[in-house]
Amino acid sequence: MMAVQDLFSIDGKVAVVTGGSRGIGLMIARGFVEAGVKTYISSRKAEVCDEVAAELSKSGECISAPADLSTNEGLASLAETVSSRESELHILVNNAGTAWGAPIEEYPEHAWSKVMDLNLKAMFELTRLLLPLLRKAASLDDPARVINIGSIDGLRVPLLQNYAYSASKAGVHMLTRHMAHHLKDEHININAIAPGLFESKMTRFIFDSVGEEGVAENIPMGRTGRPEDMAGTAIYLASRAGSYLTGAVIPVDGGVATQ
Repeated sequence: MMAVQDLFSIDGKVAVVTGGSRGIGLMIARGFVEAGVKTYISSRKAEVCDEVAAELSKSGECISAPADLSTNEGLASLAETVSSRESELHILVNNAGTAWGAPIEEYPEHAWSKVMDLNLKAMFELTRLLLPLLRKAASLDDPARVINIGSIDGLRVPLLQNYAYSASKAGVHMLTRHMAHHLKDEHININAIAPGLFESKMTRFIFDSVGEEGVAENIPMGRTGRPEDMAGTAIYLASRAGSYLTGAVIPVDGGVATQ
């Protein structure tokens, strides 16, 4: 029987976290770095990515790998950066994403394409490009891990008119199941986290309009998400404790999806 401290250990692993300079991605990246994971973070703005990596490196090893994942060139660049430095990749967190809200009559076609391309297509393509490294890290007892970031907006109808976002996140959940099914024999576990309301740049306007207490009133557990809630779930999925789980979509939302 493995000791509990070893059961949840991810020390010594190598991870890539896209969108790792802020929000959900930063919460996960910080948790990984502090847990002893060599963590590559990617974001579109190189200066911000460099600054965050330098800050996180005060408590571990974090490497800046800026890339615009909305483009094929950016996806290829990130995969090449990691592949040129690492012989294997234990954890891939597909978090980079965007949102767009507008009334249905005014919803622009270019916004639909932008959201779908980054939230869904780029996630699939980056996973495909990094499969050789994930395969090298994979074993029966300690599979490689892919953690896709979905949303509770892909589990239930949102209040906001963010049509492409909710559709893309529902797609992320099904893509997770589909890839998990086809990669299970290669010992690559693929799961998704569906966050509820966490404070980030994407959700800042909600907190500004009604305040944290106002937001929390609609959450069964009575509070919004905290960084350790997100980091803890990702660490569980990446550790030995989560090694028998694949194709799952885990709501981390304070019970909102159960309403």
